[in-house]
Amino acid sequence: MQTLNDTDFEFIEDILLQYGDDHSVLNASELDGYLTALVSGPAPVAIDEWFPGIFGGRQPEWESAADCQRFVELVTLHANNLAQRFSPRFEETEHNGQPLTLAEEWCFGYLRGAGLANWPALPAAQQVALDVIETCAAQDNFELPADLDVALHRQRVAAIEPAARALQGYWATQR
Repeated sequence: MQTLNDTDFEFIEDILLQYGDDHSVLNASELDGYLTALVSGPAPVAIDEWFPGIFGGRQPEWESAADCQRFVELVTLHANNLAQRFSPRFEETEHNGQPLTLAEEWCFGYLRGAGLANWPALPAAQQVALDVIETCAAQDNFELPADLDVALHRQRVAAIEPAARALQGYWATQR
């Protein structure tokens, strides 16, 4: 199975930046969450439904047909890879001189994908898993506070992948 490399993700980031706006997926981490929710949800979502959602429900005015084709191919390949196996693509930063994982954008993308796929109401146990993702998405950590509770932050980030896997497992049994 072919996977995307750093150059591919840089291209995706550049396209998202070039053609995005306030209603678009902002970066590769958010795209990863978006696609993860789409491929692991209750029912398949056709590309003609989810692709415009990357750009806030519209199709960009592509300057280059080659860039459009490459972007579609890479995003589709990544979605197919995520359908087989996923490991969230979180962002990394530094806080007070220490590495820190940020998951807010991934979680925001995940919720965007779940919303586009129009997920039905979940049973209580699965809702708890979705709440883990929703809580992280609701946090505004664009500017990390100096007094950030790093241990609590890491604990919350560590809970996201198991929550997403639990939701994926639940929906797999419902298909």
